[in-house]
Amino acid sequence: MKYLLFLSVVFLSCDTGKLNLVASLNNQLDESSAIEIVEGSSLLWTIEDSGNKNNIYGIDLKGRIVKDIDVSNSKNIDWEDLTSDQFGNLYIGDFGDNNKKRKNYTIYKVNNIKDVKNKAKAQVINFKLPKGFKSKDFEAFFLMDERFFIFSKADKKNILITVPNVIGNHTAEFLTDFNLKGKDHKITSAAISANGRTIVLLNHDKLWKLTNFKGSAIFDGTIEAQVFKHRSQKEGICFKNDVTVFITDERNGPEGGNLYTFHLD
Repeated sequence: MKYLLFLSVVFLSCDTGKLNLVASLNNQLDESSAIEIVEGSSLLWTIEDSGNKNNIYGIDLKGRIVKDIDVSNSKNIDWEDLTSDQFGNLYIGDFGDNNKKRKNYTIYKVNNIKDVKNKAKAQVINFKLPKGFKSKDFEAFFLMDERFFIFSKADKKNILITVPNVIGNHTAEFLTDFNLKGKDHKITSAAISANGRTIVLLNHDKLWKLTNFKGSAIFDGTIEAQVFKHRSQKEGICFKNDVTVFITDERNGPEGGNLYTFHLD
C-alpha cells in the first residue's frame, strides 16, 4: 500500500500539464529568472535574480552548466530577464523592484556572449522613469527595432515603457498602460519571435500570445491566453522557433527548477 502511495505521489509530481519537460536544471540554479537563445550559440542562457551572483550561465538541453561567466563590472540588484540581438549580444535586465523604491534601473550589454570564456565586462544602459511616475517592479522585456520594451509586474494596472538600445543614461518613454484579462496577470518574462510577428508574455500558469500588431502598438492586435494546466513560479521564456517556446521555473522544494517547451496554439 505504501509503495502504491509513493508511486501516486511521484506520478502527480511529474504532471506538467501541457508543458513538455526537457530537463531538470543544475542544482546551482535554484532561482533561474530568465532563459534566452543567442544567435550563433548552441547553449541556452540564464541568470538568477536578487541575492544571487552577478553571473550568466550557459546551459545545455540536459540542464547542465557549460559556461559560468562573471560579469565583473556589474551588480545583481535584481536581475529579472534576458534578451538578445541579431549580432549575438546578450542583455541583462536589472530592473526588478519588489519594494518599489528604485529610482534608477540598468540594462547590461554583454558583447558576443558565445566567445566569452569565464569573465566579461558589460556595457551599461541606465534609465529612470518619466517625470510623475512612481517606482515600479519590472520583470520582463524584449528588444524590437532597437528599443527595449519593458513591462511592469502588478496585480492590476501595468505599464509598458521603452528605452533605446544605446549605451548611456536615458529617461524611459511611456507607451501605454494595460490590464490583461484574468485573475492573475503578473508578467514575469517576455519574448518576441525571430520573425517579429509573435510576442509572448509569461505568467505562472499561462502565457499571452500577441499577434497581428503593428509597430509599438502591441496590444492593439490579437491577444490570446494559453493555459499550461500546470502552476509553478515560472520566470523565464524565449522562442525555440516561431511556434515553440522554452520556459524555466524556480525550484521550490521538490517542485520546479526545470526547463520545458510549450507549443503555441
